[in-house]
Amino acid sequence: MLTARLLRRLLRRLRQQMRYARLSLQGLPILFANSFPKSGTHLLTQVLQAFQEIGPAVDSGLPAVVMYEGDVGRLRSDEEITAELKRFLPGDIGYGHVHSTSLAAMTLSSPPFATYFILRDPRDVAVSHVYYVTELEPRHVHHRYFAQELSSFEERLAATIRGVYDIQPPLPGLALRLAPYLGWLEDASVLTLRYEDFFQDRQTTLRAILEHAVKRGFPLYRSFEEAVQILESHIRPQRSPTFRKGGTGGWREVFTPRHKQLFKEYCAGIVEALGYEEDENW
Repeated sequence: MLTARLLRRLLRRLRQQMRYARLSLQGLPILFANSFPKSGTHLLTQVLQAFQEIGPAVDSGLPAVVMYEGDVGRLRSDEEITAELKRFLPGDIGYGHVHSTSLAAMTLSSPPFATYFILRDPRDVAVSHVYYVTELEPRHVHHRYFAQELSSFEERLAATIRGVYDIQPPLPGLALRLAPYLGWLEDASVLTLRYEDFFQDRQTTLRAILEHAVKRGFPLYRSFEEAVQILESHIRPQRSPTFRKGGTGGWREVFTPRHKQLFKEYCAGIVEALGYEEDENW
């Protein structure tokens, strides 16, 4: 299957070379969307794929680079992650869920990568995780536990927040799962984006995405303003295979007082540190 993906990528690269009258795609940045799972990866990837319409970028077609094997829950090594990142070629577009380890940072923070990290309110992430594991991904290692052992949405959300440690493999609490990604926020070479800004301040967000790519060496074949409009036209959240509802702040509709208490206990200070609340009185 990987061989077939690589062959299709080669054909797409040749097509883009012809389209933009280039002898090669050498020297172009690799546009890479990174995130904590359920934080808007597909939304950001849709925007990056639109770069094919404004310059010589190529949908790599490669699978997501992920830290865990979804069906068994095994944490993959830094060497495995790095090997997959090195499959990308100049001009490629890719995505994944990659921890901020020193080895990954050496790759994603350096040319030819132009890396984006998308962040979302962890409370909305928790809600999205429940629906994803329970209803949308039957191959997930925790699907059976969420769908059969837990009998209500309220129980599943509580488990997502605090973690479950008496199953195999254990499910760490939300704060522990999020922590290995937060180093990207301190990396000046990676552009941090907020999922919420795609709904609340879209034009500014798209401009920042485009400027980051240009600074990393992406050549525009359209005017800047026209390019921004093209990027916006490709945003269709409902086309995501894991799309459920979209929007922001949905946690307010489902968090009970108990869930708020659990979140403040097991994820203490996170929403404040990330700028989603001024203090813990929410």
